[in-house]
Amino acid sequence: MKIRLGLAYIGVVLIWTTTPLAIQWSSVGAGFVFAAAARMSIGLSCLLLLCLLARQRIPLNRPALASYFAVAVQLYGSMLATYWSAQFVPSGWISVIFGLSPFMTAFMAAAYLKERSLGWGKLFAYSLGVCGLMVMFNSALELHEQAIAGLVGVLVATFIHAASAVWVKQIDAGLGALPLVTGGLLIAVPLYLLTWHGLEEMVLPPDISPKALYSILYLGVIATTLGFALYYFVLNNMQATNVAMMNLLTPVMSLFLGYSVNQEPITPTTLAGTALIMLALLIYETVNRRQARNGCS
Repeated sequence: MKIRLGLAYIGVVLIWTTTPLAIQWSSVGAGFVFAAAARMSIGLSCLLLLCLLARQRIPLNRPALASYFAVAVQLYGSMLATYWSAQFVPSGWISVIFGLSPFMTAFMAAAYLKERSLGWGKLFAYSLGVCGLMVMFNSALELHEQAIAGLVGVLVATFIHAASAVWVKQIDAGLGALPLVTGGLLIAVPLYLLTWHGLEEMVLPPDISPKALYSILYLGVIATTLGFALYYFVLNNMQATNVAMMNLLTPVMSLFLGYSVNQEPITPTTLAGTALIMLALLIYETVNRRQARNGCS
């Protein structure tokens, strides 16, 4: 069991590390809307097949439908914003900015779920995270004007992602991962197709590159289907604090993957901003562990 769990953990880290670069590659010659719509359609097909093989029902009661809608907000709103932003910022930055999602989630959980997720230690971590974000904005100015727009887009995507997570927890429908994600995609995929029709008239890209095609297939089959399955397997069998450490590993690995494979620039300012955000996450998780030992939520 430990070996399987360890392999699953490594698998999730590797998938999360490679996903931002694959998102960027998938849009080359294809357009970001088509790339996102194709990925989600492939992912939905795979998940429906898994539901069929596992004889897993997709509940249609009121709380379940509300949960699917909340998940669709993330799968459509957050992911579409991410795909759009990936045109303007280095792929590694996407993972770094998404590292701020625990902070956003904690603030929303404190406001809407009445969780005791604030305190001096966490407020200090949040402040460091904000400082790191400001440094990243300064780093974007060193690239080009559109990088600022891309950075804002990723920040919006991170906010939507965190809001969706809090909303799902607030509904608390008691659904498993497979029906939850499948139900969300059943709502999100038609929205992607409508967006593709509205913006690109559902015309297949004539000059899609092999790299983009393979990236779309990887994201649909591996990142969407296998990635979710492995993540929830790890989440159900490992301490949440250990799972949360993925947020410390993947941003740095994504940053250097983009540098080594995609020749993306890493400036001293970028490193400083990333270091501040990672330090903020480390402090945040340390405080979480201390609160867990003391019986605090």
